[in-house]
Amino acid sequence: MIPVASRSSERARPSLFWLLAVLVVPFVSFVAKLRFRGREKLPATGAFVLAPNHYSEFDPLVVAVAVWRLGRLPRFMAKESLFRVPVLGWALTRTGMVPVARSSSRTAAAQTIAQSRALVENGRGVIVYPEGTLTRDPDLWPMRGKSGAVRLAMAGDIPLIPMAQWGTQEIMGRYSKGLKLWPPRKRVQISIGDPVDISDLVGKEHDQAAVTEATERLMAAITALLEDLREEKAPSKRWNPADHGQKETGRLDS
Repeated sequence: MIPVASRSSERARPSLFWLLAVLVVPFVSFVAKLRFRGREKLPATGAFVLAPNHYSEFDPLVVAVAVWRLGRLPRFMAKESLFRVPVLGWALTRTGMVPVARSSSRTAAAQTIAQSRALVENGRGVIVYPEGTLTRDPDLWPMRGKSGAVRLAMAGDIPLIPMAQWGTQEIMGRYSKGLKLWPPRKRVQISIGDPVDISDLVGKEHDQAAVTEATERLMAAITALLEDLREEKAPSKRWNPADHGQKETGRLDS
């Protein structure tokens, strides 16, 4: 049984996250009223890969504050190039964010294994958007998944935790250039699910068939959580941008 997240002491240790929390948490608390389901399913200690749905540019702030409130530090997988930006790169490194290569080369695969080992050794969690970018689905359902989240989990035998959130679109719509700040405290629902069972696939992160299967299990779990939040059924077939001539910009993995 996964320990209750509220017992975690990770957030209590002084870090750069304290400064970020002072700036971010009050703002998010003003615009969003977070409501949790399954909060006890986020591991209180040890490594984890948290995989949320993604349909608004405001999502990362909501997810970060949610993870912070549950007692863990919100570390994200970020594009490798960002780590070379002055000041930003320093902040990403100091807060333990995880760099991800943009290719599917052998070097990138080795990096995934190294990242997984580091997560396990340091008992850290990481947030990875499995869609890689904002969903292209017209109704904001999760679209076809990418492999970054499952490869990390498979390589290190790390709990793969699905998460769905709904309501952020009322604060900032997909591709919107502004925030809807009034009325404040808009309801955002967050649901965390049981770890996705990929025990039969652990160590097979180089096997494309195994990666595809793990990704499908993850996306199905996220979709089921979102269906429960929205109280409606998702389309039987997940949206695939390639089938609609859409280019997936800003993706973090392949």
